[in-house]
Amino acid sequence: MSDQLTKDDVSRLLSDPSPNSRSELAVKIAKQFSATTLSDSERRLAEDIIRFMARDAVVRVRQSLAENLKANPALPRDVALMLARDVEAVAIPVLSVSTVLTDADLVELVRTGTDAKHTAIAQRPALSASVADALIDTASEGAVAVLVANESADLGEQTLGRVIERFADSETVQEPLVQRARLPITIAERLVAVVSEKLQQHLVANHDLPAKVAADLILQSRERATVALFSGESDEGALERLVAQLSRSGRLTPSLLVRALCMGDSAFFETALSHLANVPLTNARLLIHDAGRLGLKSIYDKAKQPPPLLPACRIALDVLKETPYDGEAHDIERHRRRVIERILTQYEDLAAEDLDYLLDKLGDLMRVETN
Repeated sequence: MSDQLTKDDVSRLLSDPSPNSRSELAVKIAKQFSATTLSDSERRLAEDIIRFMARDAVVRVRQSLAENLKANPALPRDVALMLARDVEAVAIPVLSVSTVLTDADLVELVRTGTDAKHTAIAQRPALSASVADALIDTASEGAVAVLVANESADLGEQTLGRVIERFADSETVQEPLVQRARLPITIAERLVAVVSEKLQQHLVANHDLPAKVAADLILQSRERATVALFSGESDEGALERLVAQLSRSGRLTPSLLVRALCMGDSAFFETALSHLANVPLTNARLLIHDAGRLGLKSIYDKAKQPPPLLPACRIALDVLKETPYDGEAHDIERHRRRVIERILTQYEDLAAEDLDYLLDKLGDLMRVETN
């Protein structure tokens, strides 16, 4: 079918004014309207025809018009608004991409639109902050999930904060939010408190959380697996995947390894050194727990960890061997306290950040014991 409107098209429309004929005519008019060769008078005539067809009683005719004019920057704004306010089948193509609609238009359409229309607006390229704010105030969690998954949307710190406030319990929104390529650090920290363990691990591995927050998250996650560890049902594969992900993102730091040991998580320490030294996990465990002094040093050096922290690791491992869990109330806390106190009394070269962390943990554990 030719894209040009011909006398035969007009004659056929007059003799056969069916929805099919009108729909085909709408396509031709829309495509002809996109041509740059139209004179001013021809364009005015085409606009009048488009306005007339935008009021056609048959949805399929209006839908054909919208599909073929949705990305046309020359579409008259009044026609774009007419189509955008139409039923969903007509409106969604225009709402999704039309650059003719202004931010003010889109905000008004958000306030009066349906969920499907909200979703179409949420996925628009380069969506502005004002339209995003309107969606966050009005739209359902499904539409807001589409919005936060839209990497080109202008979502600043305050806007993202409002998302967390409104959808603190919605995994539908949280997952695409956590998966965004970049998050302000304040937002990442707020998300820590509301998202699932799986999403927490993604935050640690892919966003610049403070070291202390990142370490606490990983150790809390590992703590939840304590029962499985003791029963021999630990998922080593999951731990290896977490360590590999942290390594790729530069988050598998020496500080994190020391903190893991201080919290009694030798499994994380073993897996991390195995990965960093490129040594099989079984071999790594043998070296780490070698009764002599050479095994740990050899794999620690091969993993290229800082020498000043080696004594702290050795002390922590020694305490872990000497003081097994007693099975009484708060035995985990008491165990950690022994590790931390031993390091603080025997090792004076900890970095200030690590020392502050250990002192904080010691204070936390003392509060637990007194409660």
